[in-house]
Amino acid sequence: MKIQDEIEQWKKKRHAVILAHYYTRPEIQQLADYVGDSLYLSKIAASLTEQTLVFCGVQFMGESAKLLCPNKTILMPDTQASCPMAHMCTKEIIAQVRRENTDVAVVCYINSTAELKSYADVCVTSSHAYQVVNALPQKNIFFIPDKNLGHYLAEKMPQKHFIFNKGFCPIHEHISVSSLLELKEKYPSALVLSHPECRSEVLAISDFVGSTSQIIQHAKEVEASAFIVCTEIGVSYALQQEIPGKQFYFPSPEPICHDMKRITPSQVLSVLKTAQNAVMMSEEQMKQARPSLDRMIELSK
Repeated sequence: MKIQDEIEQWKKKRHAVILAHYYTRPEIQQLADYVGDSLYLSKIAASLTEQTLVFCGVQFMGESAKLLCPNKTILMPDTQASCPMAHMCTKEIIAQVRRENTDVAVVCYINSTAELKSYADVCVTSSHAYQVVNALPQKNIFFIPDKNLGHYLAEKMPQKHFIFNKGFCPIHEHISVSSLLELKEKYPSALVLSHPECRSEVLAISDFVGSTSQIIQHAKEVEASAFIVCTEIGVSYALQQEIPGKQFYFPSPEPICHDMKRITPSQVLSVLKTAQNAVMMSEEQMKQARPSLDRMIELSK
């Protein structure tokens, strides 16, 4: 029996669904019932009636799903799949900023641990960060953990005073201007589509900046037939599936998140069979971290 067929059988036994992020392997995206970015997957997780969710993503995504769906079982195919940026801030740094600044809102990118979320006033995803931050009454914004997304938002909102953390996504941080310019010289008619986790100098020479789902949508809508894509290589699968008539090029070296690529079909089958690797959080942890996600969903409506 093929592994895909076995997975389908076990999904039925468990009354389970599979969620996968755009950065996972193509074979994982093929298996998934729902594929998307952080915002989409968060909303889907909360809306599903199935009680078992196999979350093909990194640790913070499983935690977020559990916070939004405390009564559901969230299974992680690989518990070692993590996000370095999710840990790039501390409660001590947040406490210091709160002491030094009055009327400050701590805005936490969803790419963060549940612990960091518990010290924040609101969470955001790259899809709706502008909308949420712009709606906050506070002028002072401490944006954690990603400095690049924080700087991108600050340029769009001069009425706010941003305080920046030192965190970053290693994959997007290493996309260089030089590699981008090489591709622009090779493909002069190609539009540059970039994720706001990239450095500001990369965004400055981009034609469009947006979340992964927004990049896909923009590529669908514009007349251009070639694109240089500055984000993780996993999105190439969705781009090719949804827009087969267009060409997509990625900077060199290829931006690969090895944590996302850890997840394999055999791991998905294993957690479906065993129900192991369930995300476990205490009631106190969920009580502390959940409000920042609830407010995110409220302000993003």
